[in-house]
Amino acid sequence: MSMVYARLTVFFEEPFWVGLYEREEGGAYTVCKLVFGAEPRDCEVGQLLQGWRSFRFSPPVAAQLPEEREVSPKRRQREIHRELERAGAGTKAQQALALARGLGKEARCKKSRAERETEEKRRFALRQAKRKEKRKGH
Repeated sequence: MSMVYARLTVFFEEPFWVGLYEREEGGAYTVCKLVFGAEPRDCEVGQLLQGWRSFRFSPPVAAQLPEEREVSPKRRQREIHRELERAGAGTKAQQALALARGLGKEARCKKSRAERETEEKRRFALRQAKRKEKRKGH
């Protein structure tokens, strides 16, 4: 049975509140960046997390799942406090988001290049037809 780890980090990134939803499942790490706008209330965050399947996640990146071990309550509380003081997104999340941006940019570049080439071919065909019409000598 595979373990699924999910974590939502909400932080203020000038001028909006941003949520970073990280998910590790079956050795794959994906991340999704959510922009809230105003500071979200707990009930809004809860409702948002109900529909996590509709989020646009980054492409999966290889992840190392932590081994299960018993953690004392005091240590867990210290880890939670440390996480709360940490500002912003983690490095792995930043890399996953950068990968998603890069793939989107690549797709846009290919699409615009194809459109530009078809437009150039159309204009060339128009010029050729115009030259041919001029040479007919009506």
